[in-house]
Amino acid sequence: MSAKENAGLLRRHRDFRLLWCGETAGKFGASVTSVAMPLVAVSALHAGTFDVGLLSASAWLPWLLIGLPVGAWVDRLPRRPVMAAAAALSFVLFALIPVTRWAGLLSIPLLVGIALLTGTAAVFFQTAYSAYLPSLLAPEDQAEGNAKLMGSASAAQIAGLGSAGLIGQAVGVVNAMFANAGTFVVSVLCLAGIRGREPRRERAAAASGTLLTEVGEGLRLVARDPWLRSLTLFGALSNMALMGYQSIQVVFLVHTVGVSQGAVGGLIAATSLGGVGGALVARRVATAMGTARAMLLFELGVTVFALLIPLTTPGAGLVLFAAGGFSVAAGVVAGNVVKSSFQQAYCPPELLGRVTAGSAFLNYGTIPVGALLGGWLGSVLDLRTALWITTAGVPLAALVLLFSPVGRTRDLPAARRSRVVLAPAEPAAAAA
Repeated sequence: MSAKENAGLLRRHRDFRLLWCGETAGKFGASVTSVAMPLVAVSALHAGTFDVGLLSASAWLPWLLIGLPVGAWVDRLPRRPVMAAAAALSFVLFALIPVTRWAGLLSIPLLVGIALLTGTAAVFFQTAYSAYLPSLLAPEDQAEGNAKLMGSASAAQIAGLGSAGLIGQAVGVVNAMFANAGTFVVSVLCLAGIRGREPRRERAAAASGTLLTEVGEGLRLVARDPWLRSLTLFGALSNMALMGYQSIQVVFLVHTVGVSQGAVGGLIAATSLGGVGGALVARRVATAMGTARAMLLFELGVTVFALLIPLTTPGAGLVLFAAGGFSVAAGVVAGNVVKSSFQQAYCPPELLGRVTAGSAFLNYGTIPVGALLGGWLGSVLDLRTALWITTAGVPLAALVLLFSPVGRTRDLPAARRSRVVLAPAEPAAAAA
C-alpha cells in the first residue's frame, strides 16, 4: 500500500477536504445561531418562553411540510448544486436579521419567518448532502468520512457556542448573525471548488416515475425494513426529547440558574465537547463490540446522564449541566456515526435521497413538536420540572432499539436485499 493510500482521508482526498471545510464552517455558523437567535428574541425583543420554543420549532417545521417530496426532488437533481443554492439562500436570510434590526423592522414574527425559510433551505441541503456523500467516497472510506465530518461538526459547534456569547457581547447579539451568514459563503465556495462529478446513473435512475411514486418507494423501504424502521422510530422519539430540553435550556440557564448571557454560550459549548469524543471513539467501539451493541451503549447507556441537567444550580452546580450535556452529545454523535455509515451502505444509491427524506420526515418532523412541547411545559410548569420531563425522554427513547432487532444482534447488517424490501407483495426482510 502506498503512502498516499495510508494517509488520512483529509490528506489524500481533495474533494472530501473541500466538503469537510464547507460543512465545518456551516456547523460553526449554525451553532452561533442556536445561541444568538434565542438571545435576540429574549434580549432584543423581550420574548417569553413559548416564543423561544416557537422559534426553535419553526426552524424544523419544514421537515414535516416538505421533507418527503424534497427527497424525491433531490434524487432527480444533481446534489451539489442543490446544496450550493440552499447555502446561498441561507446567507441572504440570516444577513437580513441585523439589517432589519437597523431599520427598526425586526420582530418575533419576522424571526419566525426567517427560521421557517432557513429551515426549508436546510431540508434541501441536508437531504442532498446525505445522498451526495456516498457518491463522493468509496464504500471503504465512508465510515472514516462520517466520523471526520461529525467530529469536526462537534468541534465547530464547540467553537461556535463558545464564541456566540463573546461575539454577542462584542458586537451585539443581533450583529452576531453576520457570523452565521458569512459561513454560508464559505460553504458555497467550497462546494464550487469540488471537481468530481456525480455518477450519471444515479440521476438517470432517479428521474423515472412520478413524484408520488418516488416518495412512496422511499417510505415503503423505511416502513417495511425492520432495521430502518427501528432506527427511524427511535430517532423520532429521541429528537423530540432532545429538542424539548434544548429549546428551553437557554431560558433555564439565564432565568432559573442566573447564568450571564456571555457565559451561556461557553457553558453549552462545554457540553458539545462530548460530540468530539463520541466521534473519536465511535468506530473503535463499534469494531470492538459490534455496531448494534455500540448503538445501544451510546444511545441508552451514555445518554442516561442527561438526568444530571435538571439538577443544575448556580456556582459549582453548573458542572452537572456540563456533565449531563457532555454525555448526551457523546452518545448522540457516536450513535449517528454508526447509523450514518450503516444507512449509506445498506440503502440502494438510487433511493438514498428518498430513504433519507423518509427517515428524516419522522426523525426531524418530531423536532418542532419537541420544541413546542418544551416551550409549553416551561410555560405551564416551572422550567426545572419541564427539564426533568424532557431529559428523561432521551434515554427512554433508546428502549425502542433495545426491543427491536438492534437489541438482538451484535452487528447491524452490512448489506440489504433490495428486491425483498421493495417488492409490494413481499414482507419485510427478516431480522438477522
